[in-house]
Amino acid sequence: MTPPSDLTGIRLALLAGSTTARRQIELSLGAAQGDAARHAFVRRFDEQAQVVAQCHDEMAAAGVPRSPLAGLSVSVKDLFDVAGQPTTAGSRARCDEPPATLDAPAVARLRQAGAALIGQTNMSEFAFSGVGINPHFGTPVNPSTSTNVDGARIPGGSTSGGAVSVACGAAWAALGSDTGGSIRIPAALQGLVGFKNTQRLTPLAGSVPLSTTLDTACAVTRSVRDAVLLHEILAARVVRLRHRPLRARRLAVPSDVMLDQLDPAVAWTFERSLRLLRDAGAELVELSWPLLAQPAQLQSAGGFAAAESWAAHGPRLRSRPQDFDPRVAARMRRGEAQGAAALADLHRERAAWIAAMEHLLAPFDAVLSPTVPMPAPLLQPLIDSDETFFATNALLLRNCSIVNFLDGCALSLPCHEPGALPVGLMVWAGALEDDAVLDVSLAIEGALSPNRR
Repeated sequence: MTPPSDLTGIRLALLAGSTTARRQIELSLGAAQGDAARHAFVRRFDEQAQVVAQCHDEMAAAGVPRSPLAGLSVSVKDLFDVAGQPTTAGSRARCDEPPATLDAPAVARLRQAGAALIGQTNMSEFAFSGVGINPHFGTPVNPSTSTNVDGARIPGGSTSGGAVSVACGAAWAALGSDTGGSIRIPAALQGLVGFKNTQRLTPLAGSVPLSTTLDTACAVTRSVRDAVLLHEILAARVVRLRHRPLRARRLAVPSDVMLDQLDPAVAWTFERSLRLLRDAGAELVELSWPLLAQPAQLQSAGGFAAAESWAAHGPRLRSRPQDFDPRVAARMRRGEAQGAAALADLHRERAAWIAAMEHLLAPFDAVLSPTVPMPAPLLQPLIDSDETFFATNALLLRNCSIVNFLDGCALSLPCHEPGALPVGLMVWAGALEDDAVLDVSLAIEGALSPNRR
């Protein structure tokens, strides 16, 4: 029998009695200790995870129904408080932080749902990069491309270690954050699913901020059905799925901005995906939306991330500049020049742009775009060159960050052919359309990879 490939499948195996949570934790810990997970974790909770898994097995043997996460392994980005552990946010500047006294609400919800927390995962420092490089704790290598003869490739960020923990088999899901694509980018580059929900639906308390306006707590998973499960847990709400077929869907495909500078492999894969969706009966409307260029223009001086990260971390950067990644420090310092009046103007301009976009989005079930315009690039050139790093980072963030500026929701799912470098398809919509995005993403996943499980 083929082993289950996602959390939902392994939970069904637990319910059927064909495996145990303790057995699965041992497998997860073995993967966490392997070469593919190198630098993925900044700290691990092996013994705690084993105890939780054993406890869930004992309760199941006593007739207690399995909880939603059933004692299975879940990782937590080193941005969220875990009681008894420091929260370092991928930064040497926070290594003297005292242990957290309480779990962040998102972490507490995972525990309450039965997660065996396996560890806190590596990340871009303060979540300020879509690349995933970390000079303090090392950079995990993209495990989905590790056999590529050209060399190691980036994991994507900022939830780099979280995505690697899922891709290498150490975790069934990973709690992370998404400010400009930090869940969807590593998911796309590693062949995983990343769902960025509407920001207000999940609690951010107990997390280290990058941008209080844009930060979103969400998860990387192995399938869309797992994304539904994790969202229900993190948002403490029930997702309403209509299960409408693709032939009943009207989907927009904007040509502006999001299709610029596509790598040929991404362009070919995206067109192939559109063709498969048309063959399945979806109505795809290709159109021009020049409004998509405005978020980058409005944030050209640094935007919310620079201004709000400087407000949160500027004093520490002033006193301990040597403890910061110089590339992160340079981006934060752009926020020093942005005054309160400029930030208030940006909020007003954003509100007006969102209103205009909502008018364009109204006739459609969702919008389709490439998640990022390139497959995972090679790691070493981005370590060696600031110019290459910043140019690549800007391209990686470009498509995803539009959805954050929209206060919208989006899901990235794999759309590449077997054996090819991973490519993500992004399904997105405006605020509070989370259920619609998840619903149509389930249908799209089935059309693009019917034999995935």
